[in-house]
Amino acid sequence: MQSFLDSWGITAMVFLPLVGVLVMMLLPEKEEELHKMIALVATIASAVVGALLFGNFDYDRSGVMQFTVDRSWIDVINAEYSIGLDGMSLPLVALTLLVVPLVIVYSWNHIPEPGNAKAFLILMLVLHTGMLGTFVARDLVLFFVFFEVVLLPMYFMIGVWGGEQRLYAAIKFFLYTLFGSALMLVSFLALYWATGSETFSIEGLADLVAGSDISLTTQVLIFGGMFMGFGIKVPMFPFHTWLPDAHTQAPTQGSVILAAVLLKLGTYGFIRIAIPILPEAAVEWAPWIGLLAVIGIIYGALGCLAQTDMKRLIAFSSVAHMGYVMLGIATLTDFGINAAIFGMVAHGLITGMLFFIAGSIKERFHTLEIKRLGGLLLQAPKMGWILGITTMASLGLPGLAGFWGEFPAILASYQPADGLSVTLFRVYMVVAAIGTVLAAGYLLWLLQRTAFGTPSEEFEDDPEIHDMVFTEWVAWVPMVILIVVLGFVPSLIFDVTNDSASAIGDVVQALGK
Repeated sequence: MQSFLDSWGITAMVFLPLVGVLVMMLLPEKEEELHKMIALVATIASAVVGALLFGNFDYDRSGVMQFTVDRSWIDVINAEYSIGLDGMSLPLVALTLLVVPLVIVYSWNHIPEPGNAKAFLILMLVLHTGMLGTFVARDLVLFFVFFEVVLLPMYFMIGVWGGEQRLYAAIKFFLYTLFGSALMLVSFLALYWATGSETFSIEGLADLVAGSDISLTTQVLIFGGMFMGFGIKVPMFPFHTWLPDAHTQAPTQGSVILAAVLLKLGTYGFIRIAIPILPEAAVEWAPWIGLLAVIGIIYGALGCLAQTDMKRLIAFSSVAHMGYVMLGIATLTDFGINAAIFGMVAHGLITGMLFFIAGSIKERFHTLEIKRLGGLLLQAPKMGWILGITTMASLGLPGLAGFWGEFPAILASYQPADGLSVTLFRVYMVVAAIGTVLAAGYLLWLLQRTAFGTPSEEFEDDPEIHDMVFTEWVAWVPMVILIVVLGFVPSLIFDVTNDSASAIGDVVQALGK
């Protein structure tokens, strides 16, 4: 078993969903139940292999890449099939392996119009492979391929199964992301040529940059291209405008995957590639990243207060919450990066849950207009309670996962890495703290308007409005449990990520000596 995991474990985990795709392509479209079963089995099989990898992972050496595979791939450009798992990628891989099967379970009786479960689930499985591959890639070309694989499936999920403005939202999402990816690719190539490298290995390029005499200006420009590619994906202010449209128009499943995992590809790119390879440029860019992060926190919160649509409000809350993740990254300290990784997982679980609930409310009420909703605790009490728990987690209530996604990031700003302005980052800390108050405002307002009170006359005796069904219980309960458990035992993630985060912090600290 150990030899299998060492040689084929990660590869099997990443590509098992594609095996499911190949099987589904051979079957007729009308076999809906069979397609759902194959998709679920493929994702569970991938999760089982992932669980075996986690069980055999050496947590005492979590800062070191494990289960590594290095094979020649595209010799002409010196690109390799190089993958591995460490403490930085493990929580995000685990999040992906959890969320996608739960989304498929939810889809069992929630395939959106115009139907076609076969195509819908195939796109979800391709997304699954792309997301997993991005988190385990150790070669820039391989990373870029996986990073881009997720683009088309999400485009079609929004464009075919989305709302009334789906084509506008899909094209906007595609163009924004593609533009950022083009700049990111140019940066990868510039880095390759500037270092005179014969490999696209992330670790190899980091060593070459550390031992080279590349000018700081060149490094700053290369980092800027990466910043655009990753920043648009996060998305950071002012590149965020595609997100509310994409979320609002996407089907529930697309919104959940987008919020839970896809946005993390951008933040992960910063801590896996941009900062470790170009730490000097990171120090130059950090104040600007921090500034855009806190603007995003306040702008996202104010945007939420102005929304009339529940799903659009949750989308703007993502802009604010990802601002906390980017603020933690901008400190360039091990504490801040630990906080950022935890924030990614917490945001994935909490905002994914909020989109699940919004989708089920839309299915029952046929609207997400906040002023038309109300009385959910009377008409669907169990769903109302889960909405209450999730909103409390989202606003950062201690004892729930959201608290550890925000508080440590704010705290890390008090003492950023050497070379950064302490005064400036303490101003950011104060602004970010004000953002938590605004978050409480818009989330409690949302909860009060949707869950409390009495149902409006429009929906008072509507027979379609019922409480949670079996597939919703199966899809939601694991996420709610994790939100509570991580709130009380944050060390489950911090202990895994600490060594990897410390390695990045040490590289930056060494520059100041």
